[in-house]
Amino acid sequence: MDHPPTAWSAQPPAPDKSCELYIRDYPNRSIAIVSTTHTLILRYSASTSGSDAGGPNGSHTSLPSTQRSGIAKCMVEFSPTSEQLLKEYRPLTPRPIYGTLGLIAVNGEVFIAVITNAARAATVSPGETVEKIGGVAFYCLSSADYDDVVPLETLEPDMSDAASVYSQTSQYGQNLSRNQVALEHPCHELRKLLSNGSFYYSTDFDVTNRAQDRPINTNSFAIDNFDDAFLWNSFMISPLVLFRSRLLPQEREALDSSRILTSAFRGFCKTMTIPQTASPLKARTGMPSFMTLISRLSCRRAGTRFNARGIDDDGHVANFVETETIFWSPAGVFFSYAQVRGSVPVFWEQAADLVPGRQKVTVTRSPEGMQPSFNKHFDELEQTYGAVHVVNLLSETKPAEVELSNLYHHGIQHSPLSRAGMSGSPDHALLRETRYDFHAETKGPAGYEAAKGIRRYVEDSIDAFSYFLAEASEESGGPGHMRVVLQQDGVFRTNCLDCLDRTNLIQTLISQMAVEAFLHQRGVYAASDFWMRHSSLWADNGDNLSKTYAGTGALKSSYTRHGKMSLAGAVADMRKSVQRIYHNNFVDPSRQVTIDMLLGRLVSQAPVHLFDPISDYVSMELGKRIEEYTSYKNISIWVGTFNLNGRTEGVDEDLSPWLFPPALGSEQPDIYTVAFQEIVELSPQQIMNSDPARRGLWEHAVQSTLNRRQAALGGEKYVLLRSGQLVGAALCIFVKTSALGKIRNVEGSVKKTGLSGMAGNKGAVAIRFDYANTQICFVTAHLAAGFANYDERNRDYATIHHGLRFQRNRGIDDHDSVIWLGDFNYRIGLGSDKARALVKRRDLEALYENDQLNLQMVAGLAFPFYSEARISFLPTYRFDVGSDEYDTSEKARIPAWTDRILRKGANLRQLLYDSAPLRFSDHRPVYAAFECRVNIVDEDRREAISKELYSRRRADVGDAGTHVGDFDDTEDEDLIGYEAIEPGLPPASSDRQKWWLENKQTAKSRMSAPQGQDGQPMALNPRRPSNPFGHGEEQDWISVSRSSSRGSFTGSLSSSPYEKVALPGNMASSLASGQNGSHNTPRRLPPPPAQQYDGSLAAKVGRMNLEQQQGSAPPPPPPRRQGTGMSSASVPAASQHQHHHHQPPAGLQQPLRPTSAASNASTATRGKTAPPVARKPAHLATSPTVSAHSNGSEHGQFAPALPARSNTGMSMSSLEVSRKSVGSTQQQQQQRGPVDLLDSMEDGGHGMGGWETLQPSR
Repeated sequence: MDHPPTAWSAQPPAPDKSCELYIRDYPNRSIAIVSTTHTLILRYSASTSGSDAGGPNGSHTSLPSTQRSGIAKCMVEFSPTSEQLLKEYRPLTPRPIYGTLGLIAVNGEVFIAVITNAARAATVSPGETVEKIGGVAFYCLSSADYDDVVPLETLEPDMSDAASVYSQTSQYGQNLSRNQVALEHPCHELRKLLSNGSFYYSTDFDVTNRAQDRPINTNSFAIDNFDDAFLWNSFMISPLVLFRSRLLPQEREALDSSRILTSAFRGFCKTMTIPQTASPLKARTGMPSFMTLISRLSCRRAGTRFNARGIDDDGHVANFVETETIFWSPAGVFFSYAQVRGSVPVFWEQAADLVPGRQKVTVTRSPEGMQPSFNKHFDELEQTYGAVHVVNLLSETKPAEVELSNLYHHGIQHSPLSRAGMSGSPDHALLRETRYDFHAETKGPAGYEAAKGIRRYVEDSIDAFSYFLAEASEESGGPGHMRVVLQQDGVFRTNCLDCLDRTNLIQTLISQMAVEAFLHQRGVYAASDFWMRHSSLWADNGDNLSKTYAGTGALKSSYTRHGKMSLAGAVADMRKSVQRIYHNNFVDPSRQVTIDMLLGRLVSQAPVHLFDPISDYVSMELGKRIEEYTSYKNISIWVGTFNLNGRTEGVDEDLSPWLFPPALGSEQPDIYTVAFQEIVELSPQQIMNSDPARRGLWEHAVQSTLNRRQAALGGEKYVLLRSGQLVGAALCIFVKTSALGKIRNVEGSVKKTGLSGMAGNKGAVAIRFDYANTQICFVTAHLAAGFANYDERNRDYATIHHGLRFQRNRGIDDHDSVIWLGDFNYRIGLGSDKARALVKRRDLEALYENDQLNLQMVAGLAFPFYSEARISFLPTYRFDVGSDEYDTSEKARIPAWTDRILRKGANLRQLLYDSAPLRFSDHRPVYAAFECRVNIVDEDRREAISKELYSRRRADVGDAGTHVGDFDDTEDEDLIGYEAIEPGLPPASSDRQKWWLENKQTAKSRMSAPQGQDGQPMALNPRRPSNPFGHGEEQDWISVSRSSSRGSFTGSLSSSPYEKVALPGNMASSLASGQNGSHNTPRRLPPPPAQQYDGSLAAKVGRMNLEQQQGSAPPPPPPRRQGTGMSSASVPAASQHQHHHHQPPAGLQQPLRPTSAASNASTATRGKTAPPVARKPAHLATSPTVSAHSNGSEHGQFAPALPARSNTGMSMSSLEVSRKSVGSTQQQQQQRGPVDLLDSMEDGGHGMGGWETLQPSR
């Protein structure tokens, strides 16, 4: 066997690890993934996707995120490959594919992602290979529109390898000429990301787990046992993994053996082949050894350099990488050593900037607030790896890095894992720390060579942690069987600011020390050639991880690769630094969106739902039993806003009148939200940047005031959850320490509106978080100033509302509860003298009627769907500083309620709304108190109920949902098997199943005719309306003379062709005897007796009162209104037959809602006859009893005119038309009296009950 001296050659995977892709276009578009033994067929189900999925007969998923959007749904089948199965399929691509990454829905279409190009990247040991993904294609499962779309070529220079994969023979565009316009494929960015050479997979072993955590003597693996932290296609592959779990054991094994499902991880993987002459361990076989480096990048807090920093509430950190050094020798030795890197585990952010050194670090949570997440992070590390030794490489002189180091040290000191062991020695603690200022240590003439000084700080832990070692043992399992000898008991966690350059160099040294310890234990030493290969692997690792996170290769890689720093290496580092600035500012934002899409973290993004009637049933049942696993809790929220006018004198004043108003009593709110405006003077120098020093002063003042009161009351302390600032606007959120465990996903964002979005003197700061399962958002805003600039303020609101975005493209409206607070600057539209006079009289109602914000909200021009509590306090602007007098300066500004608090959310209940008497600013602070009802879902209980329901349903219906079989003519609802919601009722109907059509036969309704008076036989009234739910004038049953012949009866049994009535025995016998008799003309019924009217209706705004009153003679029917586009000749003759209406009592008020001229005009334009208005339901009748001789006197009951739908987008011209229509209606009612629009005079609707009565008059 000939092996290359350095790296494994790029060769495609073996043929037995590839599949073929087939497609069928008719009758339903289906894609088949065909292996040598089995076929996986996927078909898009259009009938239950999109908006239909949420219908009464649609299928619902249990994922809460899908409640906001339609669910893309597919059907799947897994069967042995046969010619019969694929007889209608054709090849989709001439080249083989090497696996399936999963399904994803983009722009309403479903795509399947397959690997089209792969090359061997590593051979960990014989039979365990890793492939690098070189090309990925997305094929649309739901439409053929993208079959001929050519992928756009990538513009990134580092992606040349991936770009070369897609030539003119690309699967996206076959046989297209050069002059045709190339359209962008919806998955173009995803394809570019997955094809950039940073993704790897293996079909031989579980590559997402280190060697110590996976079976060492088996080649089989289960994809559902992979580590989700490193499985980057988990979102896309999860529907297929769920389908796999429902297969029978032999089918599941066949699916795994087919290599159709693929698990991809991101990072780096490479093998160096060590010749026998250079290997420290000699083998008699003469085979070479393999040294492999695998770096697995976590997808838990994935993102680019300045978009993913620090830690989140679940304890996941940015740029977390597990790197494993593996050495395999043909002598029967398998060595593995793992270490990790990750961002500083505190809550911090850093904004990108074009000027180096100006990327400002911002700490977003207090030390007390970050401790629970800090502990989660290290608890998970300890459970996975054992003891943790932190190597912190941050500078001790740079202020930003010093701040992060101090917070890091604070977290370690307060972590339970850092407590000394039973011996009392800190060396025996599970969490240790080494602070090593890399730049200071390597600043001297020795350069990076001095970094080897780290050895003396870590050598004790190297010995204590040991390493993983397995050796061949023929005694225990035959030839080739491996036996575990040692296991690694701890891990080094190394970090710098980016966890790239400095970190990679130090990790190289630690890895070398671990390998040296392994070789020393065996009594051998490695030659320099061996260590050069080791250094080359780590240099390549640093370059690849740096490209993934920062966009360029790693700095200092020249030293890592060659052991010395050259001038060329220094120039290369400078070039990389400039490239990073470009990538971080202009490329990374779009890359972040693509990463979030791949991981399924965008707002309203839901996984593709594979058809499974059992799962659909479970989801619906879970929705019905939500109370069993959901509890509710009321939390109290205090919010306050204060415009400080740039002053700091109030920092030392008592803030208790504002933070603890008398109405609050002894209540201790769970959350305090404090907003400030003009926290600094808005000078030209300040409006472009934020100075956090002032914010820090006020944060300390508020927190001190809160905790002094808590100490007096014996309550728990408040901690700063997060704060944010935009020049003069600041938002701070304080929570009780006990609430930290329930709060997750805390994020902040800002939006500038000053100087057309360039300056931050005006704008908004927002903070959002999840309290249990309820999403809460706070927004403080400082809008445009000026008395008459309310239009500009409205635009500022719209800019903030639409432009402010959190991570994963989440907007303000994507929350259950939203509270706006701040200086909105809306004024009172009165003159100064008038306004001051009203203020002096405390005539708040008159002031509020002229309040600009009130008027703009009523008009729908600002803050739609928000509510404000009743204002009971005087205007808060503008006062003379230190007094209660409104502005006495020359400008004499008009008093106004500029400081406001608005809310939106059904789970919010406002308790307080007032201002506080703090006089050190020209504004008065405003506060409000809320009670918020939050949902707490018991996930364990929910999962237990789900499993119970699934098992029970599966036992009832079997495995019908696992295979769709020949589903060409089968839809989802055919197999779900809906049950009746009430005993005695048929099951729910669908588009393809109707309970009234059983086996394509009409349903039969059998009923016995009642007995009439004096034994007269009864039959259905032929004039009875066919709609059984309407309430007409005719009786259901009528008496029939015994002398009636068959001819006079058969035509009057029923008005419905589907009704079959069992006749009385005497009638049936007489009809049977007269089958051959003559057919007489059916006898007509006598006209109904005069109807008696009894009832009246008085309509008022917001309510109706029904009173009994005798009616009078009916007036003639009103004339038809014109404008429907119908001529009199087009009206059916039956509809022109007039019935008598009876005059209801006078006094009916015309409905206040005008008829929408826009909707009427659209109806008239179509020129089609609209359906008649339905008859009045029986429950609207005032008299519950009906006389047998009244012949439907309920029809005399009166109902008000139906109000037309309002059109919020009407123009003024259409409004005038609608007003004219209303006026004409009022004149007609004064002449003829009120008319019942619900009671049509005939089924055709020719009278006032007809549809055309709702048309505007001309």
